[in-house]
Amino acid sequence: MRGSADAPLVVVAAAILDGDGRVLAAQRRRPAHLAGLWELPGGKVEPGERDEDALVRECREELGVVVSLDARIGGTWPGLDGFVLRVWTARVVSGYAPRPLDHAALRWVQPDELLDVDWLPGDEALAAHLEAVLAGDADERPLAGGNVGGAVRVGHTVRRPRGFWSEAVHALMRHARAGRARRAARVRRGRPRA
Repeated sequence: MRGSADAPLVVVAAAILDGDGRVLAAQRRRPAHLAGLWELPGGKVEPGERDEDALVRECREELGVVVSLDARIGGTWPGLDGFVLRVWTARVVSGYAPRPLDHAALRWVQPDELLDVDWLPGDEALAAHLEAVLAGDADERPLAGGNVGGAVRVGHTVRRPRGFWSEAVHALMRHARAGRARRAARVRRGRPRA
């Protein structure tokens, strides 16, 4: 069931940090077309449930740990299948080390490696935003508008999820810069994925 225009369905996720500042990523097991991709742990908010309570519940069910939520990251992010995503930083406060109870695998990612992870479609912008937050970059924020969503301003750059059209847009931008449009945006590629 999808959310209505007034109340979209909400998915919550936790950027769980360890004592060394690394972020926990969880590898999807299903559905088949998303298997092997990575996400932040979390899940759907049930009707009548607060976002924060849902996230604590989801971490307990998916990882076998209790988390304490810290700060909200950005605003509301576009999610898959019409969902919206809300994200918090969090820390494990009870339980053993997180275990992949509902995922294929877990891994701890250094903040400067966040853009190297093969995230779910659209989550690259969230990863860029999280990287900036963890680096203490005060000049970053999600950008509204556009046809795709997920664009994030980080310092003097704009980062957005890649799509099938990205190479054509990048070629057009490089062509414009090579001609007379010297003020056209410069394409910068993220680090290659591992």
